[in-house]
Amino acid sequence: MKMPVLLLFALVFSAFAEKPNIILVYVDDMGYGDASCLNPKSKFKTPHLDRLAREGIIFTDGHSSDTVCTPSRYGLITGRYAWRTTLKRGVMGAEGECLIADGRVTLASFLRGQGYATAMVGKWHLGMDFPGTWEKRDWTQPVKDMPLDKGFDYFWGIPASMNYGVLAWFEGRFAKVPPTQFTAKKSNAIAISDYRIKPPYAKIPPKNRTPQDLEVAPDFVDIECLDRFTTQSIKWLDDQVAAARAGKPFFLYVPYTSPHKPVIPLEQFRGQGKAGAYGEFMIETDHHLGRILKWLDDKKMAENTMVIFTSDNGPETTWRARVERFGHQSNGIYREGKRSVYEGGHRVPFIIRWPAVVKAGSKWNQPVCQTDLLATFSEMAGRGLPANAGEDSLSFYDVLKGVRENSVAPRVAMVHHGSRGRFALRERQWKLVMEDARRGKRELYDLSKDPAETNNVIGKHSDVAKRLVAKLTSIIRNGRSSPGPVQKNDTPTWKELIWMR
Repeated sequence: MKMPVLLLFALVFSAFAEKPNIILVYVDDMGYGDASCLNPKSKFKTPHLDRLAREGIIFTDGHSSDTVCTPSRYGLITGRYAWRTTLKRGVMGAEGECLIADGRVTLASFLRGQGYATAMVGKWHLGMDFPGTWEKRDWTQPVKDMPLDKGFDYFWGIPASMNYGVLAWFEGRFAKVPPTQFTAKKSNAIAISDYRIKPPYAKIPPKNRTPQDLEVAPDFVDIECLDRFTTQSIKWLDDQVAAARAGKPFFLYVPYTSPHKPVIPLEQFRGQGKAGAYGEFMIETDHHLGRILKWLDDKKMAENTMVIFTSDNGPETTWRARVERFGHQSNGIYREGKRSVYEGGHRVPFIIRWPAVVKAGSKWNQPVCQTDLLATFSEMAGRGLPANAGEDSLSFYDVLKGVRENSVAPRVAMVHHGSRGRFALRERQWKLVMEDARRGKRELYDLSKDPAETNNVIGKHSDVAKRLVAKLTSIIRNGRSSPGPVQKNDTPTWKELIWMR
């Protein structure tokens, strides 16, 4: 019996759509209000991001897993909160043991196991093992414990933020030009409280090294990052076209360095927008996203490519000065910004386009976290995760497929974590902010009525607060927030858990 043509087409298309190409664009320090599709009062436009939103789905309640660079990137890539590791506060530098342990499942290693070609182009900031020490390097030797050891087939980029040296253009395990010179931060007159990494560089290291002293390659210039990352991304994508059309999809992770300091828009973007150099830098960032979208259009590969756009945390503290000078609110309607457990620290742009599956112009108003990508990819592939993988990852694949909001169970409690180690817990409309060494009182907010967190209602809802404290304690002790067997944190306890002593 012959299968009807329409049914056959539907089955073929379904199989095709279940294994999309994936491009994950991860920007640095972009606030919710820095996307014009999310902030009608924005002082600059982001047309390519706006297009992505029109053609995909906006997660209006989307969150980074932490409020600063390193831990958010760890959560994104592993589906596990970074505070479960040895990193309890702040960020890493460029050099050191990679925070992602050997053997841990990552987005890249999982997708590679499903037949994907995998690549990363951009800023890593999760630790690398460089050859030798500051005093004596041997750049003929390979870099170890880095993206190629965590599931990526290809790496081109820089080790960390530009306020941490080693600064050079790396391809694979080697610097294209070794970082054999030395520099420190230089003044950046066009931006608020900012710096530059640009020549001239010194050939002799400083006698007494400080955190401001950086190893740098003679050809490294900070302002070139976005253009170089995008150009190299497109070059790698060009090499994947034939294989992708033959059934081997690709996963490309593009962590840009913008709009993190240094705020350094190229000359062609100067004078655009009404938010100073920061707005110009965001416009440039949007431009480079547009280059990637254009490549997909030109290669006729947009239909079955999932493009994910999000940020590692909310805006740098300079957001306050932008409000005063330009009337631009980088954090949107939300409280505070980078490093804070309040909403402005971790509620970020979170947009996905996948034309083959996702209905254009969709919105999802329930909480999701960047840690959820691993479980989502796992369900999409029809492959379960090991018990010790994606401990804080919950799939939102049904959301992408267009299941109605009231038919999908809301995400279980989500943990927020500040750069100084402060905890908060989100469950449905409730958000509990825990005490820490600096602030000794708990706070409770009903985000359905008070998204700006202005009215602490813990006195009226002490029963809710008590229940959420128990929930947070359980999530910490059990080593996971997703269903599954108890797992160990990398440390059994730590000083910031003051309510658990």
